[in-house]
Amino acid sequence: METPGSARTLRELQKKKRRGERIVALTAYDYQMARLEEIAGVDFILVGDSMGMAVLGDDTTLRVTMEIMLPHAAAVSRGAPATLVVGDMPFGSYEVSDEQAVVNAVRFLAEGGTGAVKLEGGNPRSVSRVRAIVDSGIPVMGHIGLQPQSIRKTGGYRVIYSDQRDRMLSEALALQEAGAFAMVIESMEEELAGEITRLLAVPTIGIGAGRLTDGQILVVNDMLGLSGDFSPRFLKKYAALDTVILDAVRSFASEVTDGVYPGTEHIFPAKDDR
Repeated sequence: METPGSARTLRELQKKKRRGERIVALTAYDYQMARLEEIAGVDFILVGDSMGMAVLGDDTTLRVTMEIMLPHAAAVSRGAPATLVVGDMPFGSYEVSDEQAVVNAVRFLAEGGTGAVKLEGGNPRSVSRVRAIVDSGIPVMGHIGLQPQSIRKTGGYRVIYSDQRDRMLSEALALQEAGAFAMVIESMEEELAGEITRLLAVPTIGIGAGRLTDGQILVVNDMLGLSGDFSPRFLKKYAALDTVILDAVRSFASEVTDGVYPGTEHIFPAKDDR
């Protein structure tokens, strides 16, 4: 029997692209969310380094490490055993050398239970890392456009426009040639993302890249309304769980304060020894 990270699952993504069927993906960081996403039928789950911002409260992803990522990857893999889980290689886990990249990619599969990894960038260094990891037998998802791990260099979160067309096309093709099985395209002008999608044989997954990519991914905390006032242009909030949870916590606090909870139905009475 083939595992979710096997060639069979990757071929399904390729088939969806060829058939013009949209690919659906979300991030997840824990067992319960992964379980629900699998039930809902998403095509793959990304254990994103976005965890640093969405879960840990940082203002960037740069403080996320392998030691933080791996337990979350393992929890997601347990929660969604029949779904492709992709581990997002954090800043510092692949920059030094191809060898470092392979070692940490192996850890995602061996310790985190993922079926593939993702890494940012299409420059020669990143392309070399992708090739080395793929050569070691591990599927790799590429990532072009906005690269959150590079914001110290770029000066912030900026949309990629057509004035960078040649570079984006070159990076996308280089990553595909290196063996990437799919490509995340982040924060990019719609027409440019569409051109890249038409050019590539592998599926493209957009986040803030318009309607013309092969699929879409969002940070699950953001789309569920768990990120406060964070509301970039591309984000659609499908629920307002901030409000739901706040109301529930306030009700709990009020009932405890007033002595309403726990009620008689919530206690263990004395054992009947008759």
